[in-house]
Amino acid sequence: MPLQISKTTPAHKWQFEAIGTRWSIETTEALTDEMEQKIQRRIEAFDMMYSRFRNDSIVTRMRRSVGTYNLDEQSARLAPLYRQLYQLTDGAMTPLVGEGLVAAGYDEHYSLTPRGPHTAPEWDHTITWQGNAITTKQPILIDVGAAGKGALVDAIAEILSAHGLSNYVIDASGDICHRGDDFQTIGLEHPLDATKVVGTMQVSNASLCASASNRRRWADGWHHILDGRTGKPVEDVIATWVIAGDTMTADGLATALFFVDAKKLQDVADFQFVRLFANGKSEHSPEIMGQLYI
Repeated sequence: MPLQISKTTPAHKWQFEAIGTRWSIETTEALTDEMEQKIQRRIEAFDMMYSRFRNDSIVTRMRRSVGTYNLDEQSARLAPLYRQLYQLTDGAMTPLVGEGLVAAGYDEHYSLTPRGPHTAPEWDHTITWQGNAITTKQPILIDVGAAGKGALVDAIAEILSAHGLSNYVIDASGDICHRGDDFQTIGLEHPLDATKVVGTMQVSNASLCASASNRRRWADGWHHILDGRTGKPVEDVIATWVIAGDTMTADGLATALFFVDAKKLQDVADFQFVRLFANGKSEHSPEIMGQLYI
């Protein structure tokens, strides 16, 4: 996750654990009990739909039975983004990578014992995803980790905005949404040394998402960013950072940059990026808002 350095100190900060990660919501006004309950219910609903670590989730049901499954309004936003990034990465970034993650050892038991690579099936042969409905053509384990957490952050931002809050920062362990009149300066954590940063990026009324292969790593180089075409972890890119207008898009692009160059993604959205390679080289947007030390 990036290291956050605030330009201003917010008056209120709510921290909690959810969907296996640490959350922080910083606001200039205290959240009411009603707002906190709405946020908690929204996170629980997301978990009930998309968690492949729960026996009662919808994606777990998809693994057992063929059918049509209705999800939430965030699904209708995730569908076109995933489809576009699936096509732009030639199938490398795919929501059908769930069985590959299980085979890699990142399963519901956290066994972290790889059984070998498992390639993802082709989209059109496996699912039809339109709006908030997914129709499966065979039992399949879906994983939306590449953009789903960003979509959830956006859903929480909508709750805050609907209650009249205009200055806040949501930080879901590397997925950051900023709204307000000031800006946040975010330190970009070095993926090989968490005590160092490789630079900073400034975020104002936008979202910054980070993805790194060191965050969930186990057993001889296995980590959670798998190429759906091979079922193997990406080796040449080790970290990415993206700023975009919304968190879902920034999250998805940060993952897609593990597979393709930024030029190939330029039609997805306006975004800034930094990409760090295993050989120590890096690349970034030509007019990045920030500083790099690499």
